[in-house]
Amino acid sequence: MATKRAYASPLRRQAAARTQEQILGCAADLFAGRGYGRVTVADIAAAAGVSPKTVFASVGSKSDILDRIVDQGVTASGHEEAVTRLLAMSDPRDLLRELAAATRLGNEGQFVVHEAIRKALPAHEQAGELWQRATGEYRRALGDVARHLDTLTPRPPTPVEETADLLWFWFGPSGWRTLVVENGWSWERAERFLCRTATATLC
Repeated sequence: MATKRAYASPLRRQAAARTQEQILGCAADLFAGRGYGRVTVADIAAAAGVSPKTVFASVGSKSDILDRIVDQGVTASGHEEAVTRLLAMSDPRDLLRELAAATRLGNEGQFVVHEAIRKALPAHEQAGELWQRATGEYRRALGDVARHLDTLTPRPPTPVEETADLLWFWFGPSGWRTLVVENGWSWERAERFLCRTATATLC
């Protein structure tokens, strides 16, 4: 007797993908606004217009949702393409100008995701691992840029490791957040300042 195969229509798969996207987007907004510890699956379901059962079936638990948000943030950052462009540049001033623009684009575009992760840290059992997952590739990319800067003329006056630390201090998510959120600067003003500061220090 032939085995009956389950049929999943393309429309059904598309609808499921849209539901997952809606749930994750609403969860990120809630985590960023209220903090991970103050948000329930029921809150996420209400914001997404679905039932809590659908949330669990589609994405999983609240912890699973946060994991998916972290993974999406890393994938959507576009850092690999940006680093490829930066490592092909030969003028350090042009490179730092492009670095400021590229990291602004990533941080501005992923701001809600970064805030969701940041506000989850105090309530998350594995906060250190979570932050490492969210920012590890970003920091390693800036290290690659620091090593490339050390091959250009003029070379930075700082050792490579210190240059990498400075790039993280200026262009990492905390640097952007300090200027834009805590000081109320526009993203454009922050970009100009960070570019000017990095160029004055390293070139």
